[in-house]
Amino acid sequence: MTILDKIVARKAIEVAEAKARISIEALSKETLFSRKTNSLKAALLADGSSGIIAEHKRKSPSKGIINDQLSVAFVTQGYAAAGAAGLSVLTDADFFGGAKEDLLQAREANLSTSILRKDFMIDTYQLYEAKAWGADVILLIAACLSPEQIQLLSATAHELGLEVLLEIHDEEELNRSPLGNVDIIGVNNRNLKNFAENNVNASLGLTDKIPDGIVKISESCISQPDTIRLLRSAGFKGFLIGETFMKDENPGAKLADFIAEI
Repeated sequence: MTILDKIVARKAIEVAEAKARISIEALSKETLFSRKTNSLKAALLADGSSGIIAEHKRKSPSKGIINDQLSVAFVTQGYAAAGAAGLSVLTDADFFGGAKEDLLQAREANLSTSILRKDFMIDTYQLYEAKAWGADVILLIAACLSPEQIQLLSATAHELGLEVLLEIHDEEELNRSPLGNVDIIGVNNRNLKNFAENNVNASLGLTDKIPDGIVKISESCISQPDTIRLLRSAGFKGFLIGETFMKDENPGAKLADFIAEI
């Protein structure tokens, strides 16, 4: 069983428990559910955009604890002030140390910045959670979803006014994924089944395969401004980065310095 298999198995249990605690109807009545969402796609395409989607991440299965000492508000406000095009907030508890409260706090601290709920989405129920917690964008990971699941989840997300970021790692995942309701395609440079890679070759290899009209971003294994320049020259509009900034005692300041070097 891969790490991804373990995460998805645990997620199925979490979703079942959540459904038993609060209904979709109740989620739909939450205050944030009716808010107008912010477009990450538009932010990435805007003139002068940094393209950086800066992530709040306490830990990961491959790195262990990265930084669990800073408040979500401090980190995300720092990112937004530094010029992040969008924010990514982990809500997976067991493997990444995230929580529902992290997304709620990020939303409260950043009303006009687009926020991605970063989690392993396997059920439409989680989309209602994302909307109720203040997310603007949801992540669908092709490696753990069937084409039918991608179609259902992406269509439901659009019905709820949420944008869809589809994450792929290779051409096989791209080719089998229905893209009709996908706003952004993210190439994860790290294979989630083994967390082994440490370069952006996956992104560079897929850049010409991704259909025109879908914004493409590169995720993971990005730590140098030179890498951003390389990826931009290959047509990427966004760059999801977490660990590089979270390792610092002031992630926002680290991002500001990073953007200044690009």
